[in-house]
Amino acid sequence: MSITYNQSNRVFTLQTKSSTYQMKISEHGHLLHLYYGKSILDADVSYLIPNVIRSHESNPAEAGEDRVYSLCAYPQEFSSNDVGDYRVPSIELVNFDGSYAFVGKYHSHKIVHGKYQLSALPTLFAGANEKADTLEIVLEDEITHVSVKLLYGVFEGKDIITRAVILCNGSQGELRLQRLMSASIDFMTDGFDMIDLFGHHYFERQTDRRPLSHGINEIGSFRGASGHFHNPFAILCDRKTDEDQGNAYGFALMYSGNFVFDAEVDGYSQTRVAMGIHPKQFEFRLAKGECFEAPEVVLSYSANGLSKLSHNFHDIFRENACESRFVHEERPILLNSWEPFRFTFDSEQLIKTAKLSQKLGADMFVLDDGWFGTRNDETSGLGDWVANAQKLPEGIPAFAEKIHSMGMKFGLWFEPEMVNEDSDLYRAHPDWCLRIPGRAPSRSRHQLCLDLSRPDVCDYLMKAVNSVLDSGGVDYVKWDYNRYVCDVYSQYYPADRQGEIYHRYMLGLYRLLDGIIKTHPDILFEGCSGGGGRFDGAMLTYFPQIWCSDNTDAPSRLTIQYGTSFAYPVCTMGAHVSVCPNKKTKRTVPWETRAVTAMHGTFGYELDPAKMSEQEIAACAEYTAFYKKHRELIANGDYYRLSSPYDDSIFTAWQFVSKDKSESLVFAVTQDISILDQNCYIHLRGLESDHFYRIKQTGRTLSGAALAHIGILLPHTRPQYSAFVFELKKIERE
Repeated sequence: MSITYNQSNRVFTLQTKSSTYQMKISEHGHLLHLYYGKSILDADVSYLIPNVIRSHESNPAEAGEDRVYSLCAYPQEFSSNDVGDYRVPSIELVNFDGSYAFVGKYHSHKIVHGKYQLSALPTLFAGANEKADTLEIVLEDEITHVSVKLLYGVFEGKDIITRAVILCNGSQGELRLQRLMSASIDFMTDGFDMIDLFGHHYFERQTDRRPLSHGINEIGSFRGASGHFHNPFAILCDRKTDEDQGNAYGFALMYSGNFVFDAEVDGYSQTRVAMGIHPKQFEFRLAKGECFEAPEVVLSYSANGLSKLSHNFHDIFRENACESRFVHEERPILLNSWEPFRFTFDSEQLIKTAKLSQKLGADMFVLDDGWFGTRNDETSGLGDWVANAQKLPEGIPAFAEKIHSMGMKFGLWFEPEMVNEDSDLYRAHPDWCLRIPGRAPSRSRHQLCLDLSRPDVCDYLMKAVNSVLDSGGVDYVKWDYNRYVCDVYSQYYPADRQGEIYHRYMLGLYRLLDGIIKTHPDILFEGCSGGGGRFDGAMLTYFPQIWCSDNTDAPSRLTIQYGTSFAYPVCTMGAHVSVCPNKKTKRTVPWETRAVTAMHGTFGYELDPAKMSEQEIAACAEYTAFYKKHRELIANGDYYRLSSPYDDSIFTAWQFVSKDKSESLVFAVTQDISILDQNCYIHLRGLESDHFYRIKQTGRTLSGAALAHIGILLPHTRPQYSAFVFELKKIERE
């Protein structure tokens, strides 16, 4: 079994294919973290805990005269609070008597087959024929009787361990929870680099790598969403770790709201990592007997560098996050109406554009913003999910039938979480918005946030959106979210519960998604948040794909998609070909480069085919056909970052390799052309070194070893932003 408990030394060992995670119940009942790293089977490594006196540190009363035993120096699995551990805590609370202390000691445990689930929060699941086990450890405060249930899910074959926490108030009165980290790990060493994904709108998931300094190194979001600015994913790795070698630890939070990731290096050069809901403006009140679930964290370890770590996350998010049938089906090639029309269109114009899109190879036409209510610009109509009679007099089902009669699928855009003040919904229910009494609300894009912490708001939205979808004709939904939350106050809850609203909003959102997405299994849903502002593991449990960024400029997408690939598989990234000069960057790049870059995801188009020449349409049709031919490999193959767009290199290259190593695709885009005559070689990875591969574009046959160590020579004629594609097939050498 992947989880064992040794009664004699009180050691828990979690074992995956290539990693070991180990904990020990100390002589005083504290749960100590011993090890996470390369597989050591079930060896007891408790000797790693230093047997030294840390001067001026507190010692718990039960330790008596033992000055070695200190919670501020010992590695804990779930750290205590206000009893002598001064590092970032796993928990902060106010007990019914006004005290802040929590000391969780071992109470019980059980090991069960199968993967745990949380009742109201998204979690990974185990496949029908997949081995996964769960460890539950209960820690209880012996004085207050507040307890935490630590949950561990072990996907042995995928090198994944998940963690979650459920806190229960067993005390005599109300408890005020102010911080609860979903995972905390104490490493008894330092010397780590941290890699995180930062950015902003149009510039999502840029990579930042820096050495951890002493003190608290923190990233997070306090925008009501996981956000464009920081992603709920981080890596700790050795200073010399690269794509192919070195230790790397990945942490991904399955939560779409406010989050924090802390990595604290203390004065003893130990490193504590904690990840969970951001504690700012968070206070959840629990009556006696009530419990609180903290979201899941997905952990993975690689001894073989960053590529292997990414593969672990890609496989788990691709296969164990979303239960939609579209995860395993070929996704349609879509053309979106936003770029051609924005808000101004009629039924006849849309049909004409849909017909033209078929020449590009599109399978689906998506009607974006502007189809509902009085929506003629961004100032009105949000919240009124009924078809605009002037633009679509026939209604959505009849219009969808016109698209279907052409042999195409039909998609529709929604932004359910928002409302305009100029809307029937707002006029009927102004109290349904998040806004602070007595203050004028902050607006973004002329819209306010609906209060999804309210059950009545979620019920209305579920009914309104489902009414459109149930009427028939919709094959695809783009679910957008175009501003951040602020003015956080709900008129539904009393003043002393306002610290719960951020989290209750997320619980409402997940309930809303359950009631819409999971009740329409034959509709493909794509997530969006002003582009990629809510691209996280929790969203991937609902959306097989997420719009990666509103920035469709191909060179910009090189960095956006590169960063995204550290955690999330290519099949989840929405990527489309758009017009040039690009509307954001004003840059012009060749059609082929735009297409090659968009093949780094779920391929589609954001343009007006009526403004394209016949030659351009024919070229795009060829790009679409090429993508359709290879989309199985792109969606499900192992992905390799062959070069970084940040390294001032002449080119950026990436590669897909089938799981059986029989075929591969290599893409490259040139960047720096200052040295025109320099030889440029792309060194491939992931191939079988002792087998041979035929390269279609060059006609050469080379061994996997030669392709890795010598590589493919890029043509010397390579203007800036030129694109190159190489198709490889494994062959039997005579």
